[in-house]
Amino acid sequence: MAKRKLTKNQQRRIRQIHARHEKRADQDQPAEELLSGGDLGPEQSGVVIARYGSQADVEAPDGQIQRCFLRANLGAVVTGDEVVWRNGDPNGVIIASTERRSALYRPDNRGKMRPVAANIDRIFIVVAPLPEPFANLIDRYLVAAENQHIEAVLVLNKSDLLNTDQGQSTEQLIAPYRELGYPVLTVSAHNESGLRELRSELKDHTSVFVGQSGVGKSSLINALLPDVDTAVGALSEATIKGTHTTTTARLFHLELDGRGNEGRLIDSPGIREFGLWHLTAQEVAEGFVEFRNHLGHCRFRDCTHEAEPDCALLAAVDENKISPARLQSYRNIVQSLDMQ
Repeated sequence: MAKRKLTKNQQRRIRQIHARHEKRADQDQPAEELLSGGDLGPEQSGVVIARYGSQADVEAPDGQIQRCFLRANLGAVVTGDEVVWRNGDPNGVIIASTERRSALYRPDNRGKMRPVAANIDRIFIVVAPLPEPFANLIDRYLVAAENQHIEAVLVLNKSDLLNTDQGQSTEQLIAPYRELGYPVLTVSAHNESGLRELRSELKDHTSVFVGQSGVGKSSLINALLPDVDTAVGALSEATIKGTHTTTTARLFHLELDGRGNEGRLIDSPGIREFGLWHLTAQEVAEGFVEFRNHLGHCRFRDCTHEAEPDCALLAAVDENKISPARLQSYRNIVQSLDMQ
């Protein structure tokens, strides 16, 4: 029987598959060669402070930083991960990672959820009068934090703009979160107002700054760590959206009071949408703190909280215990889950 001839498209796909396999093998090879060579030091603990493709910077307990290859089949190692590694010259090898206490996820360019930072105690949600903040984006961050049992703090940056119409509407948007019990800090990286309170909240924690591009996360880090000089992007006058300046999450140490009482801060890539596609509708509902006392009290166990009779959440809205805007925000998030 004659061998079937492949089409040009089939040949191209096969070449692409082979290229991906070769690239993966090339990435894995350095780590395996170093391990088999016997020139590495003993196993020791460390923390990933930045990830670059198939390599990562690892900080040892003594503060020394080593660029390391990742051993094959380690999975998604991210900033904040606690790892076991072996030192080498010039590169070491990460051979294992420990179980995470928490993690934050974001969608990649294919829509698949990927961890971006691990072992976080506090998430600081940075908003500003410009670019215009949206309650649903804040709610998405809060749901992610609640799901991972991470404390959430809202940071209203660019307080020097609060006397504008946009600033006043931003304060009105933030007010309901104060009523829900979330701490809200008002700061300005420009004139350094409120930075003392921010430093106090960062003390003794591993924290992450998240928020839209352009809200001033990098500017705040520059104010907290003047020696770091993180790249700062200007707002696009055409779109009034921030330009992306941070391309990989990175961990920084904070000397907060001059006496060695440090915090650790992870600067994450700016994102305009925060996906929650790995969560169920029930998990999303539990991320709305004011919903919790009412969940499980609807007539129907599969209540969608839309228009069902005897819905506990709808009743709570009528009793002013839940705001209609927050219930609608919940519905928008759940609808986005169904679209994936």
